[in-house]
Amino acid sequence: MTKSNKKELSLEQREELLTVLKDRFEKNMDRHKDLEWDKIQAKLDANSEKLWSLNEMEATGGEVDVVGFDKSKDAYIFFDCAVESPKGRRSVCYDLEALESRKKYKPENNAIDMANAMGIELLTEEEYRELQKLGNFDMKTSSWVQTPANIRKLGGAIFCDRRYDTVFMYHNGADSYYGARGFRGSLKV
Repeated sequence: MTKSNKKELSLEQREELLTVLKDRFEKNMDRHKDLEWDKIQAKLDANSEKLWSLNEMEATGGEVDVVGFDKSKDAYIFFDCAVESPKGRRSVCYDLEALESRKKYKPENNAIDMANAMGIELLTEEEYRELQKLGNFDMKTSSWVQTPANIRKLGGAIFCDRRYDTVFMYHNGADSYYGARGFRGSLKV
């Protein structure tokens, strides 16, 4: 992740990201049937801060792609589509409260604060299951997902992965972290 507070890309960064996104869009048309790149790019061109967020997703290994369109919000939906949980977002506990509760061996960061800093949200369990309909993701890794308040209040958090050709949702202490667990994000533009 870049450390700048300025949430705008240089012209060169912008063009490079748009090229990557367009190429990925064209190579994975099954993820976004009936959507047109020109309309998506027009939305991106009008939302420089969201383009910055997509760049953060890309820079941390998310391999972001368009996965749908929310008609009620007139917004395109982007998810991290990397085969495994993004490399630049692994080995993190769930949130700041969990991070601060660790007495030793603290991870460097937490999923919620990282997502907020990037301007994105963790996938919900439902979104995660929708992503899995587009391919086989997290076959070797797992991803934190948004945790219901009642579970989090009791010290837990949930994560998902795909094993045995099945998508699983599990629980763990929110303060846990593993080299193979990160998080996937979503962004509406």
